[in-house]
Amino acid sequence: MNKSISPWMPALLVGGLSALSLGCQPTASDVAKNTDAAPVQGDLTIWPQLDIAVKPDPIIEDKVATLLASMTLKQKIAQMIQPEIRDITIEDMREYGFGSYLNGGGAFPNNNKHATPQDWIKLADDLYQASIDDSLDGSAIPTMWGTDAVHGHNNVIGATLFPHNIGLGAANNPQLIEKIAEVTATEVMVTGIDWVFAPTVAVVRDDRWGRTYEGYSEDPAIVRDYAAAIVKGLQGHADGDFLSDKRVISTVKHFIGDGGTEGGDDQGNTLVDEQTLFDIHAQGYVGGLSAGAQSVMASFNSWHGKKNHGNEYLMTQVLKNKMGFDGFVVGDWNGHGQVAGCSNESCPQAINAGLDIFMVPTQAWKPLFHNTLAQVEAGEIAMSRIDDAVSRILRVKFRAGLFDKPSPAKRVYSGKTALIGADEHRSVAKQAVRESLVLLKNKQQLLPLAPNQRILMAGDGADNIGKQSGGWTISWQGTGNTNADFPGGSSIYDGFKQQVEQAGGQVELSVDGQYQQRPDVAIVVFGEEPYAEGNGDLDNLEYQRGSKRDLALLQHLKSQGIPVVSIFISGRPLWVNAELNASDAFVAAWLLGSEGDAVADVLLRSATGEIQHDFKGKLSFSWPKTELQATVNKHDGQVPLLPYGFGLAYGDRNVLDDNLNEQSQAISSNNQPLVLFDKSVKAPWRMSLFDQQGMKAVASSIERNQALEIKSIDDEIQEDARLVTFTGEQTGRVEIHDNFPFDLRGFDESHSALTMLMRVSQPFNAPIALTMRCGSPCSVAVDIADTLNQNVGKGWQSISVDLACFKQQGATMNKIFAPFALQSAQPGSVEFKHVAIVPEHAKTATISCQ
Repeated sequence: MNKSISPWMPALLVGGLSALSLGCQPTASDVAKNTDAAPVQGDLTIWPQLDIAVKPDPIIEDKVATLLASMTLKQKIAQMIQPEIRDITIEDMREYGFGSYLNGGGAFPNNNKHATPQDWIKLADDLYQASIDDSLDGSAIPTMWGTDAVHGHNNVIGATLFPHNIGLGAANNPQLIEKIAEVTATEVMVTGIDWVFAPTVAVVRDDRWGRTYEGYSEDPAIVRDYAAAIVKGLQGHADGDFLSDKRVISTVKHFIGDGGTEGGDDQGNTLVDEQTLFDIHAQGYVGGLSAGAQSVMASFNSWHGKKNHGNEYLMTQVLKNKMGFDGFVVGDWNGHGQVAGCSNESCPQAINAGLDIFMVPTQAWKPLFHNTLAQVEAGEIAMSRIDDAVSRILRVKFRAGLFDKPSPAKRVYSGKTALIGADEHRSVAKQAVRESLVLLKNKQQLLPLAPNQRILMAGDGADNIGKQSGGWTISWQGTGNTNADFPGGSSIYDGFKQQVEQAGGQVELSVDGQYQQRPDVAIVVFGEEPYAEGNGDLDNLEYQRGSKRDLALLQHLKSQGIPVVSIFISGRPLWVNAELNASDAFVAAWLLGSEGDAVADVLLRSATGEIQHDFKGKLSFSWPKTELQATVNKHDGQVPLLPYGFGLAYGDRNVLDDNLNEQSQAISSNNQPLVLFDKSVKAPWRMSLFDQQGMKAVASSIERNQALEIKSIDDEIQEDARLVTFTGEQTGRVEIHDNFPFDLRGFDESHSALTMLMRVSQPFNAPIALTMRCGSPCSVAVDIADTLNQNVGKGWQSISVDLACFKQQGATMNKIFAPFALQSAQPGSVEFKHVAIVPEHAKTATISCQ
C-alpha cells in the first residue's frame, strides 16, 4: 500500500438517504433503451429481394432436414444458446452441447491476458471435443467459436492490428479491405476459431456515438462496398473457396440502425422513417448479404421505441422473408434481456421475433436454457420457430464444413504461430496506415519533413501503441496495455527514430515537450484515450473539454517559434479549432493499430529528399465547425469546417489559417457534473487496486490482489457496474485517479457532492471508507458503512457526500489526484456505478456538512 495514505478518519454523522436529482436520473434515451412501443407501419415494398451469391444446395438441405429430425428438443435449444468462455466449463459443453460460444472483449483462455496461441487452440479443441462427445447429451454436432476480430485478431497478443474502420473508410480502397479481411481470417484460424463478428456496417449519423470509429463512412455507398469486400475476404468468394478450410464465417452487424440513434446514444432509439432506414442504414446488408454473409447480429438499438432483438417485422419479415437471408441471426451481449417483458434469463419474445441464437454471457445461460425449453413445451414458442432457427444454424455449419473438418487443433492454419503478426501481414497493415492518414493543414508546405533534422517527438501518443490502437485492443476498452503487450508492433515514434537516425538526423522523445536541445521541428502526437461502445459516448464534440493539456503543449512549443506538426489520434472527427490554430501542420491519423512506424513513411522524405508516400486519405466523415455540429453529414445542407472527401496531398494549397473560432457554443460546464465513472472510468481518470504490495492497474474485467477483487458486472447493459470484494487479509483500496491533480475548487464553490449508486447484499461489520486523495500525505476519508448497512438488500441506492466533508478534513481541493476511492481492512462486498461530482447537491446529500 502507498504509505502516504492517511489512516482511517473519524466517521461522520450519517444523514438520511436522498435521491440523486442530477446526473443519475433516467433520461428519455434511457427509457427508450428499456421500453418497447408499437412498431411503425411496415412497407415491405421498400426492401429488395437480394441476389445472394450463396444459393441453397439441395444436398445440404437434405442433411439439415435429416439431422433436425433426429434431434431432441433439448439438443435443439442447446444449438440456440451461446455462452461465453468465462462462464462455461468443458463439462458444461459435454452436458449441454452448445451450438456455439464466444469470447467477449477482454476474455482469454484461463483468464490470462497473455494466453499463447497454443492456449487458445487447446481451449478450442477441448470445447470442440466435448461438443461432439455424445455420452451425456446424445449429440455429436460440432460447436463453433465466435470472436470479435474487428481490426485484426485483436484479442490475441502479437496479432496484426489494422486501423479501425473509420481509418479504412478514409483510405476508400475495397481491394485493400478484402486483403485485410483475408489476413484477419488467417490469424484467427491459427488459434482454432471458426467465426468472426465482423464487419460492422453502421452508417454513423451522430459523431458523439462511442462506436463512431466502427463505421467506415457517413456515406452508405462506401459501407455497402466495404461490407461486400470484408465478407469476401473472411469467407471467400461464393464462386471460389467459399468457407474452405482457409476461411471463417462472417457476421454483418448490427441489424439495424445502430448508427442512427437519437443523440448518438449507444443502444438508443432510432427514429428515422423506413425509407431512410433502408437508404442509409441497410446498405451494408445489401453489400454483405449479397456477397454471402452467413450470419447477422441483431442490434441493441430500438427502432421507433421497439427493441430490435424483439422486432419480428425487421428480423423475420424484412431480413429473412423479403431480403432472402437464409443464414442465422445471433443476438448481441444479452441484448434479448432489453426487450420489453424479458430478462437475460427468459425471452420467448426474441425467439418468436426471429432471433436464432441467444448470446448469453454470464451464468444466465443456464436458466435461459431451461426457461426456453419450458416455453416451447408450454406453447409460448412454436416448435416451427425452433426448427427454423436450428435449421439455419445447421445450414451454416454444413456450408462451413464443420462436420467434415478435423478438430480445431488439426486444421490447416492451426498452430502455425509464425502467421500471427507475420511480416507479410504487417505489410498490409502498414499500407492501410499510410492510405488512411488525412492531411488537414499544411502551412507553407511544412510537410513532408527532411529526415536529417533535429526532431522533437512529444505528446502521450508518440510512443504508445495501445493509445494509437484504440478500443477493442486486447481488452474490450483497449485500456491497461503497454508497448510490451504488442510484440512485433511499433509506435509512431519508432518509425521516426529509425528513419531520422539512418538519415543522420536526431530524434528526442519527450512526452511533456521539454527538450535538451532546441529542435528544428516538433511532432506532437495526442488524442483520445481508448474506449469502446457506449463508454465513448459524448455530449458534444469538444476535445479535452475542461482540461486542455494537449493544447497547452502545442501552444508552449509554438510560442517558442518551433514549427509544430500535430498527429491527432481519434475515433471520430472532433472540434479541435484551438489545436488546429496552434499547429502548422495537422494530420488526422484515426486509430491506426499496431503499425505506427508507417506514419513516418508519409510524413518524412527519403534520405535523398524524395517523397516516399503522398497522402491518399480523404475524410469519410465531415469535420465539425463547432463542438455542437455532431450530426453534419454528406449532402445534408450543413457547412462543416472541412467537408466529406477533404484531404490535402503534397503541393495542395493550404486552406486553414490560424484564426479559427475557438469560442465554445456549448452551455458553460460550470454547473455540469464531473463524471468519473459511467459504464467505465472516464478519461483522463484511471482505476487501480492498492494493497500492501502497491498499485495494480485495472486492465481487464476481473482484477485482484491480496486485499480485494474488482469485477465487471452487468446491470442495465454489458459491464456497466463494478463489484468490489474485500478479502480482509489486509487493507485494500480501489481508486479512480490520475497522475495529475484536478482542480475541484469550482465544484466546491458550487456546493457539489460526490454521488454514486451503490448496492449491498450483506452488512459491513467494520468501517468502509469513501476516500479522496489530494497528494502526499493528503488523504481524507468518510466512513459510509452505516449508510450502506441501512440499505442492505434494497437494490441500487443513491449515496452522496458533500465535498465540504472532505474539505473540512483538510483536502486541498485544487490538487485532487483521486476524487473517489473505497477502502476497507475487513471482508465485505459492495457494488457501484454512476460516480460523479454533482453541483448544487450538497444540501440534499446523504452525508452533508453544510
